[in-house]
Amino acid sequence: MQNAVILYYKYVALPDPQGERDAQRALCELLGLKGRVLIASEGINGTLSGTSNAVDAYIAAMDAHPHFAGIEYKRDASAEVPFPKLKVKVRPEIVTLGAEIDPAGGATKLTPAEFHELIQNPDVVLFDARNDYESAIGKFRGAVTPGIKLFKDLPAALDEYEDLKDKTVVTYCTGGIRCEKASALMKSRGFKKLYQLEGGIIQYAKAYPEGAFEGECFVFDDRMSVAFNDHPQALGTCHFCSAGTNDYYNCQNPTCNDLILVCVDCHEAGRTRCEACAARPGHVNTDGAASILPASNSAPSCI
Repeated sequence: MQNAVILYYKYVALPDPQGERDAQRALCELLGLKGRVLIASEGINGTLSGTSNAVDAYIAAMDAHPHFAGIEYKRDASAEVPFPKLKVKVRPEIVTLGAEIDPAGGATKLTPAEFHELIQNPDVVLFDARNDYESAIGKFRGAVTPGIKLFKDLPAALDEYEDLKDKTVVTYCTGGIRCEKASALMKSRGFKKLYQLEGGIIQYAKAYPEGAFEGECFVFDDRMSVAFNDHPQALGTCHFCSAGTNDYYNCQNPTCNDLILVCVDCHEAGRTRCEACAARPGHVNTDGAASILPASNSAPSCI
């Protein structure tokens, strides 16, 4: 049976996040969906997977909800359900910036077509609002990548980009949710000519699979990344031998579990632990091929 994966979010005032959490869990369990849903007083952020019929039923229920109607879903077919379980949680923010920012104050949104046209201008600056391990395997050609470990590191990182405040800047992320806050933050810091890509990398690459996005797009599920054409460029480098690769695995030391890029040859050779863990006294690397585990350093359902 055909499965589907959806990513979605909506910034909307929710008077009872706990009640919404209970309702979301009940709905997802009824439909047999797995994935992650984050709920806060500022809205909802989720990525779910199940049969296509179950996903259709979930979207129909959300469209009938007084707070969640009108959400734009990023949808992909999937041979497997790329989540081991269902997690529905209440958080202070649906994506953690850690700053008092109103997403409604964000930049003008560009459709993929408008974005594609604008970035033909070499004076336009593309600004990646994602984390460093995401941009390591895929980004827009020539984009500025701030090298942050977590989205909440962005406010401090912006101090390094004073020279961009008078330039035309377009922010982007995986599906749009981080750009809502990132662009609002940048506007509050004095960036004057600011835009954001509506629907993020996912929507752009569907419209322009051979366009300006290079490599693969990191995703927060067991797939780790998705390619948009048959020949994605390998932008990342293997943790062990520096060969080109976009393949992420988790260090097999359960107390570490950090994401590491591993090429095909090193993966087949059973190199499964990061160098720091492999160098620990008494360690013998006998794990065999690395398995994909949930990433410990990634925020759930961050699109």
